[in-house]
This record gives sequence, C-alpha cells and structure tokens, in this order.
Amino acid sequence: MPYIISIDKEKCTECNLCTELVDCPGNEGLTCIGCGACVLACPSEARKLVEKRRDKEVNVKIDGSVFRVPEQISVKEALTLTDHRNAVLPEDPSLSTACGIGACWSCAVAVDGVVRPACNMMTREGMSIETELPGDYVPKRRVMFFSGQAGIPQVEAVCFTVGCNFLCAQCNNSFITYNGKAEALTPVETAHRLAQTMKMIRTNRTLITGGECTLNRAWLLQYIRQLKKLSPHPKARFLVDTNGSLLTHDYIDDLADSGVTDISIDLKGLDRDTFSLVTGVRDESLAERYKKTAWEAVRYLAHNYQGRVSLSVSIPYNKKLISLNEVNRMGKKLCKVDPLIATGVVAYNAAFRRKDLPLPRFEEMKKAHSILEGVGLKNVFAKTPEGFIQPSGTFFPTQGPY
Repeated sequence: MPYIISIDKEKCTECNLCTELVDCPGNEGLTCIGCGACVLACPSEARKLVEKRRDKEVNVKIDGSVFRVPEQISVKEALTLTDHRNAVLPEDPSLSTACGIGACWSCAVAVDGVVRPACNMMTREGMSIETELPGDYVPKRRVMFFSGQAGIPQVEAVCFTVGCNFLCAQCNNSFITYNGKAEALTPVETAHRLAQTMKMIRTNRTLITGGECTLNRAWLLQYIRQLKKLSPHPKARFLVDTNGSLLTHDYIDDLADSGVTDISIDLKGLDRDTFSLVTGVRDESLAERYKKTAWEAVRYLAHNYQGRVSLSVSIPYNKKLISLNEVNRMGKKLCKVDPLIATGVVAYNAAFRRKDLPLPRFEEMKKAHSILEGVGLKNVFAKTPEGFIQPSGTFFPTQGPY
C-alpha cells in the first residue's frame, strides 16, 4: 500500500476520535489511502501519515482519458498526479479540496456516475472519474444542528457546517470541524431543518457557522435562498459567520443577493506570522492571501453594503497568540474603514491541541476592549467567560456555559 498511519503511543490518549469522527475511506484504517483525515482530527497529534513505495498501479479514466496511477490512493491524489489542479485560493476555478476530510464536498466528482468527495474516495481498477458534475446535481455538505446559541443576548437557530480550510490548533469547534460522519444534506434539506428549528424556539434569527461555512459556495448560496423562502418574516435575519478567507467581492455580492442580512468576519491577525500561528496555515503565500482576502472583505462590505448587510468583526486575544500592540493596530485599521463597525474581541482559551493556553483574565479582556475603544471604534464588545463587555464598558452577564 502507498501509505500507512504511524501512531506515537506516548502521545495517543486513546480518545478514539480518529474512529468516532472520521469517515475513513480505507475500511477503518485497514487500508490507508493517505487522505489524512484522521491525522487532522487527532487532538494529541499522535498520528502521522507515512508514504510507502508505490509498486502497483491501476487504470482509471478521467474525463474520458485513461491514466495509470498508484493503487489505493485517493481520487484527489489521482487527479493531482494527472495534472488536474487542486484549488486553494478563493478565485481559483479548479477543483477545491479545502477541508481534506470529505465534509465540505467542494471536491465532489462523479465516479462511475455517483457523486462523491474526491478527497476520501479510493481509486480502483477501471473506475471512471468525471470532474464536471451532472447538470442536475444538487450540492451536498455535512452539517450539524443546534436549537439555539448560548451566551448571547439574541437566540438563534444554528447550523454548523463541517470542514474548514484553516487548521487552528486552539479550535473550540473541533468536534464539529472534523466530524466526517455528520449528515451530508442538500441545501433544501438543511433549510427545512433550520426553518423547523426557528419555529420550535420562536426566533427569526438563523446563524450558519462552522468549521468554515463559505466552503462549497454553490451549497451555501442555495441554502440561504431556500431558507429565505421558508422564513418570509420581514424581520428575519440570516447570519453568516466566517473567517473571511474566501470572501471575494463577487462572493459577497452573491451572498447579499441570496438574502444574507448579517456577515460576521473572524479576523485572525494583522501580521502574517500571527495569522499563521492562529490559523495553522503554514504556507506563507497562502496565509498572506487568506489574510488579505478577509481584510478586503471587511472594507468592501463596509463601503458597498452599509444599510443592506450588517457587518461585524471579531479579533482574537490570548497573549500567547497575539499581542495587545497588534490588537491596537488591528483596531486602528478597522477604524479607518469605519469607526462604527461592530467589533468583538474574543478570549481564545485552551482547546483541541493547545491545552497550554491560559484563559485570559477578565482584566486582560477589559484592557483589550479599552484599547479598541481608545483608537476610535464606537461599537466594541469583549466576550469573556463572565459575560460580554459592551460599548462604554457596560457589562452583560453570560447566560449558560461559556
């Protein structure tokens, strides 16, 4: 076989998330195809992908042409080996393989007439792969649902999308982000589920977050359009929470046209080194492009959609990840865009692979809040375990767990 998974027994905690969360395409690890999903999902970093010799090959047909590729590899890798490019940047029209765990379905291809994600499907002798999907194909994505969002003044019906293009070591949604066994639903199925939840908890507010919800653009736009049809209330709010790394101008235009009323962008840093540390994106050019796209999305929304799409941003804070000086400079840059932008500073705490992160103290968060107000921002919030520090320092206690 071309790959094996090496397990560091000293690091392994036997949490079993590698089997509970991962949709392993190789019969629960008996045959490794090198997708790396279990490596991504391991919170203790005990698993490592090791490439072996590739002695055997199989014939596969890709878009009508026959190629010989190593056996027992992913369809994604087979496409790469045969010069079918994988997309990583927002404007790249190539096949997107962003999440790597078969969750976002952005890399969907038709294999022997059945549409599946390319990143976690094994090649086999004689398979036929079509990179252009059938005209009647309806996009899918793995999702999870919650009946309400705890810890904020407004109650929202929440949909979490599985899969992300970032690898944040301190991810506090890792159980969702890497859950390759969550349901894969169409936009219509997802919208109906959210509409039912809205009625159940009596809210006109819905939030879609992740993971990274903007992966699989076609799915997200169809979902928003369908949900808007099912929620005709004039005061209904459709919120998108995103890292902003894929929000090009045309994508923002499409989201606004589909009915999105609110977009919240998580800005992970101003300096590239900070951005890479927070997001786990080690490729310097890719990190820079992701960062610039997110910041440009803020500017574009503020200048072109004021009064139509409500914009908010969040800034991370933990002294082991980002300095107060950088928080200050981020605030100044936001203030130049629009001093009225709703800006939240969020306490990053120990989670997933960063158990060493100390939870920022209330006074630290109050200081960060004060710094952002000090540069001229008029609508600053700080999320802390105790509650929310609101503009001008007023305090709103947290309801429920942090």
